[in-house]
Amino acid sequence: MTAALLPSDPSSLAGYRLLGRLGAGGMGVVYLGRTNEGALSAIKVIKAEYAEDPQFRARFRREVDAARRVSSPWAVPVTGADPDAAEPWLATAFVPGPSLAEAIAECGPLPTRSVRVLAKMLAGALAEVHAAGLVHRDVKPGNVLLAVDGPRLIDFGIARTADDTAITSADVVVGTPGFLSPEQAEARADGLGPPSDIFSLGCLLAYAAAGRPPFGTGAVDALLYRTVHDEPDLGGIDEELLVLLRPCLAKDPADRPSAAGLHELIIEDAPGEPAGWLPENVVRNIAERSAAMLALPDIDPTVAETPSGAEAGTAGAGPSPSRRRFLIAAAGGAVLAAGGGAAAWAALSGDDAKRSGPVAGGSRDWIIGVQADLSGPQKALGQAQERGARLAVEQFNARRNKPFTLTLKTADDRGDVNRARTVARAFVENRDVLAVLGPTADDPARAVIGVYDEALLPLISVSAGTSILATSANRSFLHARPSDLEATASIAVLLNAGRRAAGAEYASGAAATGPSRRPGLLMDRTAADYAWESVGSINLWLREQGRVPYPRVVPAGTEAFRPVVADMLEAGADAFVYGGYAAGAAAFARELAAAGFDGPRYTPGAALTTEFLDAAGEAAEGWLITSTCVDPAELPAAAGFAAAYRKRFGSAPGYYAAEAYDVVNLVAGGLRKAGKRPTRAELTASLRKTTHQGVTKKFAFEPETGSFLASGSGGVFGHLVDGGRFRFLGPAPVPSSSAS
Repeated sequence: MTAALLPSDPSSLAGYRLLGRLGAGGMGVVYLGRTNEGALSAIKVIKAEYAEDPQFRARFRREVDAARRVSSPWAVPVTGADPDAAEPWLATAFVPGPSLAEAIAECGPLPTRSVRVLAKMLAGALAEVHAAGLVHRDVKPGNVLLAVDGPRLIDFGIARTADDTAITSADVVVGTPGFLSPEQAEARADGLGPPSDIFSLGCLLAYAAAGRPPFGTGAVDALLYRTVHDEPDLGGIDEELLVLLRPCLAKDPADRPSAAGLHELIIEDAPGEPAGWLPENVVRNIAERSAAMLALPDIDPTVAETPSGAEAGTAGAGPSPSRRRFLIAAAGGAVLAAGGGAAAWAALSGDDAKRSGPVAGGSRDWIIGVQADLSGPQKALGQAQERGARLAVEQFNARRNKPFTLTLKTADDRGDVNRARTVARAFVENRDVLAVLGPTADDPARAVIGVYDEALLPLISVSAGTSILATSANRSFLHARPSDLEATASIAVLLNAGRRAAGAEYASGAAATGPSRRPGLLMDRTAADYAWESVGSINLWLREQGRVPYPRVVPAGTEAFRPVVADMLEAGADAFVYGGYAAGAAAFARELAAAGFDGPRYTPGAALTTEFLDAAGEAAEGWLITSTCVDPAELPAAAGFAAAYRKRFGSAPGYYAAEAYDVVNLVAGGLRKAGKRPTRAELTASLRKTTHQGVTKKFAFEPETGSFLASGSGGVFGHLVDGGRFRFLGPAPVPSSSAS
């Protein structure tokens, strides 16, 4: 909140009309000021007693000069300063939003994509700070302010307390315990450089992702010791973030990436639209804080003397009530316009449909539910899974000595997240439902996982792939496939080792079978998190292997790929990976074909559809797609299933039909093993500890998270476009079995 000026405070300073106090400490005061043009600034005024130290003033002057050279949209710019004034002052652009620390405290940890975007932008800001010859020395959540269009790094090494004047002296610990580097904790003056900021950034990002500092809290001495000697606590943080955080948190400064290198490493575009990078509750928090910060107190019309040595400024009248309302609307109301629409929609989207209750009377049914997209964008996959599950139930019930009779209940969520929640609630409230297969796609799965988790009803997905589903926070989910993050690692192996290393099936007909020297990686933001989990993970893994890929990002909705194809070819790309959905993959394939490129081309499982084949036409030839599903018609172990499916439904099984068949048999086996009707919680615990050999692969799960435990082939398979159709190549190579 903005506090009123004290009688002893000046009313103007060097052309700034002072509107209130933003904060005060032993070193000085920070004011909120306004220029004659209406721009707001935060003005830090240092007490004269500290300015009497010649070394302090000299360093202040040098750092002001350096700070003026920092040019980053994610670092607050210096708008004015006078290091020679009796009371030196510094003005920076004013950001009315909350700090990252305040946002996490009020709204909880940020989602994975928000942390990635935050990491890229702050790395870019630090790269500019370091290029200007500065070391921030105090990168922490309190020094990052949030706005809807991105964060702002503040307070980069400009002014310190008297003790901090020896900021490069030995035996002085500078920074905030819990977010400082080992060299700061040990007061190693000779080693306090840009890598120290990178370690602090790693701590900050871990805090943003987990909601707690990686070295804990408590006594300062204990924090310093843990920072130097202990490994950080990164539990509960997604693996895709851990790949970024671990190098930043290396104890040896030489092992940490540079800020510029980290910025380049993260394939993540800056937020393209207001509020697009933050969850709704944080956007609302920014709006509320912005409005509160700009609820300015009345301004004393008198003009006090300006501090000695400062420019004389014209004391204008404060903003009129209408202008004040405009300022509040600009910083707060506009935020609500950008982010509040989604909140309003969420508030209005509640479903009042009647929910089904438990079956009344008689013996209880043993029900397995199927929540699938049967009529929406993924209906082909949903219908195939429903049929595979139905075949498994019918075969189980046909057994002579079955201990119980299974019932299959199917619900169509149409791939819509609101309808998905309604379907999930209906399954949860029917106490005879013991487990649910589904949903088909990522967004409905994310929407319902909490509904099932609260009821401890086992939810098992064979096709939703995002890695955020299987975490320790979700108690009843089982991921019956490798995540998208894990599945695309096979593409990285093929790029790094070449198709020859994967065997004859993979090398057959390929234009180039050796390792890629310069793979081009394209992330299509139309696919959001799916694109990052595929292309982003490949980029990180290849760089760890010493490769230097050429990554590019195109905005959501891109349809014209010719410019980016030309750019990537000019950069020397000799292989391509497209991260996105089938329609974009087809458009990209056509542009590559038009450019005459026939080398290795890869894309993950979203393009394993007739849509890709039809839209790409001849340009699809030679594309290799990695997926977690098999083609049962070409897999010897699934021959019996494929024959039974064709007999029952009159057609060949679609993708993920066999996997759904396996999962229902997995659940039936768990129920039979229980010996009695288990509770939902008991069944979840049992299934997570079960190993089941299906017709497609071996199923096993991490007991704590429900994530898929890969064995043998790793559960990833290759599909090559050959003669206008997908040819099944069998198990794809996995990193652990490939030479780097």
